[in-house]
Amino acid sequence: MSNVLQLFSDPANWLALATLVVMEVVLGIDNLVFVSILTNRLPEAQRPRARQLGIGFALIARLALLGTISWIVGLKATVFELPWKVAVNEDGHTPFDLAFSWRDLILISGGLFLVWKATKEIHHNVDPNRGDDMFSPKEKAGMSFAGVIGQILLLDMVFSIDSILTAVGMTDELPIMFVAVIAAVTIMLIASGPLARFIHDNPTVVMLALGFLLMIGTVLIADGFGVHVPKGYIYAAMAFSAFVEWLNMTARKRAAAVAPKR
Repeated sequence: MSNVLQLFSDPANWLALATLVVMEVVLGIDNLVFVSILTNRLPEAQRPRARQLGIGFALIARLALLGTISWIVGLKATVFELPWKVAVNEDGHTPFDLAFSWRDLILISGGLFLVWKATKEIHHNVDPNRGDDMFSPKEKAGMSFAGVIGQILLLDMVFSIDSILTAVGMTDELPIMFVAVIAAVTIMLIASGPLARFIHDNPTVVMLALGFLLMIGTVLIADGFGVHVPKGYIYAAMAFSAFVEWLNMTARKRAAAVAPKR
């Protein structure tokens, strides 16, 4: 206990904690969008409980992984390497990393699942026979509470591993990682309800969020193959798209307010 108090008496560690919390919250946005979209397919009475369970499992997964840091770091060790070569660049290097670790395989699997799920949800939203409600009774009936939680758990593990590896890369102090993860997941839990309601009440935002998930899934697959896209570019593109959508929503509201006066 005295070691922990001594650790947090250093201002540099407080700065590291604040930076890590921000990074964990940003990385958790992907997870939160997925949880919001998926739980909105449940009956309204079940949605808050599903969000709480999903995010709660995300916290448990992150804390459990923090307790096995050596195992997590070991996930980056090469498991197998493809024997053949693909086309090389001008500098003589291959565009893809042909040596795969467990982390790479997990990211590729999670990315493929996200691409499949986002594509399926986009299909549901553009189906002209879907009706006025966001999800038809048949679609709602086919999506059980356990099924939603299962899918959330699957992606929780993928996002949790990426989150913990980021934490390990930013600090060596385990208490700082624990506090940062708990703080970030608490913020996600508080924001989950308003975000889910906002996505549900704005159909165009649903499509935008699904586009985000499609992009994130593609980035996870690329990362698994050794093609690292700077996350700053990804989140900058997401922020710009969200800003454009906010302008469109503002324009529609103003047009609707002026229309009755004509």
